[in-house]
Amino acid sequence: MIISNIAELGPLLPPLGRLVGLDVGAKTIGVAISDAGRRVATPRETIRRGKFATDAAKIAHLVAADRVAAVILGLPVNMDGTEGPRCQSVRQFARNLDPHLGTVLIAFWDERLSTSAVERMLIEADTSRKRRGEVVDKLAAGWILQGALDYLARLAAQGA
Repeated sequence: MIISNIAELGPLLPPLGRLVGLDVGAKTIGVAISDAGRRVATPRETIRRGKFATDAAKIAHLVAADRVAAVILGLPVNMDGTEGPRCQSVRQFARNLDPHLGTVLIAFWDERLSTSAVERMLIEADTSRKRRGEVVDKLAAGWILQGALDYLARLAAQGA
């Protein structure tokens, strides 16, 4: 099931359960996963995009193996807050992925500047261009997921 507003996700989640963050690009999908308490996002892997069925099977396997409660997809919103073709592509990816995940929820997180922030961090750490290319997508997924985790934690604290 796709949740259009991430604020609606929190009450639907079980008390414990991992979340997966995805940074969906044209050539790769960055993957990150949280701990069961949903406090920390850890970059996991980068999936080289191929046929959708193959990509969906990889994600579904990961979700099932780690007993994931929800998937957070980074939504590449424009700087002015509008949604362009890249957002439409990610939303379509979510609609196509949804049947492969069974009852696992899908939500979106505004990922503005996530890749840029990760690139800056890697440059400041003096990471080579080659190495940055290898890790940027999964680190961006971690950045996206951590933002969503922090937001959900703030909402939970306000409701308590």
